Amino acid sequence: MGFPFLLLLSSFLMLPFSTVAQSNGSISVGASLSATQNSSSWLSSSGDFAFGFQPLEDNNNLFLLSIWYAKIPGKTIVWYANGDKPAASGSKVQLTADHGLVLTGPQGDEMWKSEPIIGTVARGVFNDTGNFVLFSSNSDKSWESFKNPTDTILPSQTLERGLFLSSRRSETNFSKGRFRFQLKTGGNLVLTTINLPTDQTNEPYYETKTGQEESNTSGYGSQVLFNQSGYMYLLLENDQRFPLTTSVDSSSSNFYYRATINSDGVFTQYQYPKSSSRDEGWTAYWSIPDNICKASFVSTGSGTCGFNSVCRLTSDRRPYCECPRGYSLMDPNDKYGSCKPNYTQSCADEDQSGSPEDLYDFEEITSTDWPTSDYDLLTPFTEDGCRQSCLHDCMCAVAIFRSGDMCWKKKLPLSNGRVDENLNGKALIKIRKGNLPPGGPEFPGTDGNNQKKNRSNFTLLESVLLGGSVFFNCIFVAALCLCFFLVYHKKQQNQIPNHDSVVETNLRCFTYKELEVATNGFKEELGKGAFGVVYKGAIQTGSACRVAVAVKRLYNVVYDAEKEFKTEVKVIGQTHHKNLVRLLGFCDDGDHKLLVYEFLSNGTLSSFLFGDLKPGWDQRTQVALAIARGLSYLHEECSTQIIHCDIKPQNILLDDCYNARISDFGLAKLLLLDQSQTNTAIRGTKGYVAPEWFRNLPITVKVDVYSFGVLLLEIICCRRNVDMEVDEAEALLTDWAYDCYCEGRIESLVLFDMEALNDKKKVEKFIMVAIWCIQEDPSLRPNMRKVTQMLEGVTEVPVPPCPCPFTVISSK
Repeated sequence: MGFPFLLLLSSFLMLPFSTVAQSNGSISVGASLSATQNSSSWLSSSGDFAFGFQPLEDNNNLFLLSIWYAKIPGKTIVWYANGDKPAASGSKVQLTADHGLVLTGPQGDEMWKSEPIIGTVARGVFNDTGNFVLFSSNSDKSWESFKNPTDTILPSQTLERGLFLSSRRSETNFSKGRFRFQLKTGGNLVLTTINLPTDQTNEPYYETKTGQEESNTSGYGSQVLFNQSGYMYLLLENDQRFPLTTSVDSSSSNFYYRATINSDGVFTQYQYPKSSSRDEGWTAYWSIPDNICKASFVSTGSGTCGFNSVCRLTSDRRPYCECPRGYSLMDPNDKYGSCKPNYTQSCADEDQSGSPEDLYDFEEITSTDWPTSDYDLLTPFTEDGCRQSCLHDCMCAVAIFRSGDMCWKKKLPLSNGRVDENLNGKALIKIRKGNLPPGGPEFPGTDGNNQKKNRSNFTLLESVLLGGSVFFNCIFVAALCLCFFLVYHKKQQNQIPNHDSVVETNLRCFTYKELEVATNGFKEELGKGAFGVVYKGAIQTGSACRVAVAVKRLYNVVYDAEKEFKTEVKVIGQTHHKNLVRLLGFCDDGDHKLLVYEFLSNGTLSSFLFGDLKPGWDQRTQVALAIARGLSYLHEECSTQIIHCDIKPQNILLDDCYNARISDFGLAKLLLLDQSQTNTAIRGTKGYVAPEWFRNLPITVKVDVYSFGVLLLEIICCRRNVDMEVDEAEALLTDWAYDCYCEGRIESLVLFDMEALNDKKKVEKFIMVAIWCIQEDPSLRPNMRKVTQMLEGVTEVPVPPCPCPFTVISSK
């Protein structure tokens, strides 16, 4: 009896840690799963598919509620619920009667639910086709995953009119990508790009032309069908078939199949042998289009790759996006994203000393073009003349010399970039001298001699350890570790300065050396501001994981005494608000003054507002409200009142969920509670500075109100406060906005944005609030609490006066 029991016990222990909650495909109301490492899952009756939480590849502490192939080693995901907002460890999904599947976070907050639900849910069934179906008490379908697809369609699944597949952002990022496979309501099956973060679609880069708009006499597309044999086709209204799959494997019953709109925009059908015990990977045997680099030509948007990028087709007919030399990815994690020049292209360069020949050079590439970025054609023209014309034209970013006498000049952003061997010409890319990337990678801190020396020392240590007895080795290692610990501890005590005055803020105190290591020698610069340079870094936390941080290295900041820096750090550390960037720590190491902030992944509001893609109206209103609430907190709710003095889009950062956070607060003059004003040198940024700075008037919190008013207009209009490229009457946004408001031309301010115009009353209210904020007389400006109430609709907004006249200045 002992041996069978031990055999059974050993078999049980050898089972994978990932357990199964149930295996017959039926789920009762009340059943739940939790997001943990090696968490349990629900299986279909055959065990081919699993439903549950999958940890993300790049962050095992975040989980995706998903369906995947359970018998394939790679556990390929075919459906997911919360791609835009992965769940933290401890989250839970539960089957409920009223709302079906409900995903909640660790704190019980609702993150996703299966909707719309028809009737009351009585049970769930997980089919062997990979379809998760919820049934009502009378056996009607209340909801099913097949009718709510993500990026994949499975055999036996149909895609009805109006439904679509949406690509992921990348292979490991499941948020919504730029590509869509859709059967439109008119019956045309298309592949299109969309302009994120909206759902605005561009011209299709593949279409069946079976829609009503094409007047196709053979019938309009009715539904996309994918049968069990791996054959995919578009069923027309007259019951004819429009084939999509070019061929079907004769041994199809031995394969798993799926068709996916990939993160690069290519719609591909894959197969995987069911008998395989190894992770051989999926084999692609059919895809559309044949050449996405050429096919995805759009009049608006960037094309297959991001702006300023170039699309090149690989041998397996997949697109490869790359930045031309002199450019780099805006987001290093998004290889299909936009590229930025490694210098700021501006006509202001003409005012600098030196000729264009001293400032710029050209990078030559052949068979490459950005066909929709032309603004000038010179013909007949020579190649040298083309170079000189672009060199002396501050708007020219690229010149294409073609056919021996044609010069096409292009300006940023460059769109629809692609390599085409049939192009007869060369691209001349203008780059700033000294901004070319280095010829090879650098590894700071390495030296050949030191490496050899370290290796020799290590070899000697190995010899000593291997030569002695096990007991001697243990004693030797223990003594060695003790010595290292004592020396390191002594060194740390000598390095860490005393900061008793800021201990109570719970801020972490760093040495300069620690931050130098954390930022890899202050290598990756995120931006510059009035007070210093910001670098990206990573610090070790107590949970043994590294957390991204932003390290601000302060300069041009003069403190009256050492105590003043500690006081400012203490005040900043005591601020806690969801619309403020959080201070994590500081460094006060001799002449080195640095602040360590949380890192916000979505960059500045400036990039968000004035980038390639215009954000939606609702998103902009939320940003405006968040900034108003943050300023109200700084002015009225802090224990020490803070005037920011430099509110502008570059000082507003966006977190993972695009929530606005104010940065750089507390670095200007701080006010105690019994002070209401201060006189100081002019601070802030041109265009956002309140008039009282120039009039030797008392500086109060109203200077921030003025700056917020300018910023609010920029948020409303999605344009910069000063724009010299528009008509003179519109160049200064504050003046033009008041003119448009008085003349009833609200639509001109939002550039006929239909989403905003559908909410015209709110647009007008926000404009009125902005005009109140930019009044020249500071006593007429509302405080930020009042501003917030007006934006929220709690308080009525009276008609504002003209902000320009400045007759009497109150000292209130």
